[in-house]
Amino acid sequence: MKAFVFPGQGAQFVGMGKDLYENQPIAKALFEQANEILGFRITDLMFAGTDEDLRQTKVTQPAIFLHSVILTKTMGADFCPDMVAGHSLGEFSALVAAGALSFEDGVRLVSARAMAMQKACEKEPSTMAAVLGLPDATVEEICQSITNEIVVPANYNCPGQIVISGSIAGIDAACEKMLAAGAKRALKLKVGGAFHSPLMEPARAELAQAIHDTQFSAPSCPVYQNVTAKAETDPETIKTNLVAQLTAPVRWTQSVINMIADGATDFTEVGPGSVLQGLVKKINKEVSTQGIQ
Repeated sequence: MKAFVFPGQGAQFVGMGKDLYENQPIAKALFEQANEILGFRITDLMFAGTDEDLRQTKVTQPAIFLHSVILTKTMGADFCPDMVAGHSLGEFSALVAAGALSFEDGVRLVSARAMAMQKACEKEPSTMAAVLGLPDATVEEICQSITNEIVVPANYNCPGQIVISGSIAGIDAACEKMLAAGAKRALKLKVGGAFHSPLMEPARAELAQAIHDTQFSAPSCPVYQNVTAKAETDPETIKTNLVAQLTAPVRWTQSVINMIADGATDFTEVGPGSVLQGLVKKINKEVSTQGIQ
């Protein structure tokens, strides 16, 4: 069975989508439609901007979403998923690709999500860190042991790789404890804030209204959502999980394990980069992986 997976923030690069725009009429039309919806020419920043331009959350998230989704629109019959999943932001790409959400509504929601997250980041300085080489349970225990600051597991990426999220003081304290507990590395990331933590509550509340007001349909195949790591097809459940996603951890390891248990043998990453292919292989070496950029 074929699983298609969609990357999240961090996979962007200057020039992304330019070939599609220049060589595929359907891609050009969709990019221009997105420029109109967003109210600025995101294509100029994607194709010829700077790394700094692309690192702005309000640009990064729609850019990765557009690259992924427009790729699926140009694939024709080659896009034939038995199941889909996306990492964080990539969940929106997966939902549009599977027909649960229209392209236009997807662009609007991703833009709303990016703006809400940007505001939450500016409200309170916060950060994230990658922890390598510790069992999940140890990382969870250390996070819970820091009681005077916010620090939580944010991304369960693969066995031995968890990203934690929280206040700057909380992350600093946690990194010290992780290294003392035997972590190979505990490295602060260059991100704008504490994604997938309680510090994103203002963004969650803001996005909840936008999601509530948007029409969702049953997807053409099961969508494995970050919050539950389970196959979902009910539009109302999908909406609830999508709202919860901003303050809850991304259960990527568990999602991939469940997809494989449900029959996935072939994983195709659609969009910029190859991060998810690497994570899938670390979760299970037996499945085949490839990417479409």
